[in-house]
Amino acid sequence: MCSTLQVRWTILPKTAPQPWIACSGCGGLRAFRCSDKIRLNANGRRLDAWLIYKCLACEKTWNRPIFERRNVRDIDPATLAALQSNDPDWIRAEAFNLEALRRKSQRVDEFAEFDIAKEIRQETSDWTRLEIELMVPFPSSTRLDRLLASELKVSRTRLQALHQEGMLRTDSDRADVLRRRIRNGTRVAVDLAAETGREQWWKPLATGSPL
Repeated sequence: MCSTLQVRWTILPKTAPQPWIACSGCGGLRAFRCSDKIRLNANGRRLDAWLIYKCLACEKTWNRPIFERRNVRDIDPATLAALQSNDPDWIRAEAFNLEALRRKSQRVDEFAEFDIAKEIRQETSDWTRLEIELMVPFPSSTRLDRLLASELKVSRTRLQALHQEGMLRTDSDRADVLRRRIRNGTRVAVDLAAETGREQWWKPLATGSPL
């Protein structure tokens, strides 16, 4: 472990998923985007909550149910406070609720573009092993091999070869792990003992510091 450069990558998708809904304004199926607004309706002690979406073509709204006719006493206080204040962090998390979206729409568009923040967690002067921890708070359609290839400037063919040779390992035993979506908490370890450009090439790319 003492010969390891440990980094953490936090990946945040730029655009929330967009469901395709029958739009009463357009007269057909259209993509809708989240407006980042909550609508609440109280009926006695029961509460309805919706996340408001807008048609990309005509701005017609669609209310995606979060819950309906829920007794206020059964709602988590933190959730209730987030709904009442239109908390942007809570809304963003709900906008990425793919399971809820797929229950209401047969087609949900996802977007690969993301922002990434890199930080060093541990380093030594003579490191030979790179370990990357992925923080993915929202679902992302990005595949692991595409993420590593774009950020480390390594071809996917070479990544696959490193994986097959045991020089690149993850905490999953799936043979196709590189072709699967990135997941929160995934760890990737790369043995770079044979690489001569660790400090000049690999470290800047892994940590986000200038080359």
